[in-house]
Amino acid sequence: MSWKNTVIAVVAGDAREQEIARCALRAGATVRAYGFPWPDEGIEGVYHARDAADALKGADIALFPIPGITAEGALFAPKCPEKIIPTRDMLAGMNTPGHIILGWADANLKGHCEALGITLHEYEWDVDLMLLRGPAIVEGVLKVIIENTQITIHKSNVMLVGQGTIGSLLTSTLVALGAHVHVAARNPVQRAAAYAAGAQSLTLEELPEFLPRMDIVIGSVPKRLMEREQLEMLPKHALLVDVAAPPGTIDREAAGELGLKAVWARGMGARAPITVGRSQWTGISRRIEGILEQGQ
Repeated sequence: MSWKNTVIAVVAGDAREQEIARCALRAGATVRAYGFPWPDEGIEGVYHARDAADALKGADIALFPIPGITAEGALFAPKCPEKIIPTRDMLAGMNTPGHIILGWADANLKGHCEALGITLHEYEWDVDLMLLRGPAIVEGVLKVIIENTQITIHKSNVMLVGQGTIGSLLTSTLVALGAHVHVAARNPVQRAAAYAAGAQSLTLEELPEFLPRMDIVIGSVPKRLMEREQLEMLPKHALLVDVAAPPGTIDREAAGELGLKAVWARGMGARAPITVGRSQWTGISRRIEGILEQGQ
């Protein structure tokens, strides 16, 4: 399948998007880019746009980041000097029919795309892609824990709130490192999987019984489950690490007011941008091939 006449815009993100842009170029597409860290030597063959609208101009397919959109509608772009909030005018420069591939879209982006006839392809919850980038996320979380605690992971009391794909990988890793791992999850199958991995499983309603003994709490559910009431039960030395998409699992503002250290560890896949960029590309390229096949 030839990608020769396909224009791809890579907009926002982090160092992973550098590798994604290179992969798109190697596939034969014309690539326009903006909003992620631009290497000093540039990316040969990739057009570095002036702004997001310039990158999207004439694009058949736009690639937006996996990490979720903020409450104000901004794409994940931690190193960009400006907030990239997709507007109708910005998206109107895309070719028709246009396609956007991203982690997930908010209501505003969905409304703009519906009005402009742009098809959204969301893949935040694709298990195969999550597993491919999972090891880098786990390594990133371990780095955050090590840099923000004065205790070892070994023998520490760790609470994982949520046991999805990333949560289950964290459980297995932390158990292997010798931590006393507790998993709170609503789903009984997920609790059973945590038990089988060597963790103590409990329901969300049982959290208050265990929180006073925890050294580390990790949230991986994109829903606020750790409010002030629960955070007040934690010891003052406890570290909170939120790896979930907006709004996150943990009320980080309340944590700060209570004197607890809380880290919103978004974009942990950027710890190994080449590896994770290539793994993300495997999922992205499959979707692009499907789009191109439908257009033939």
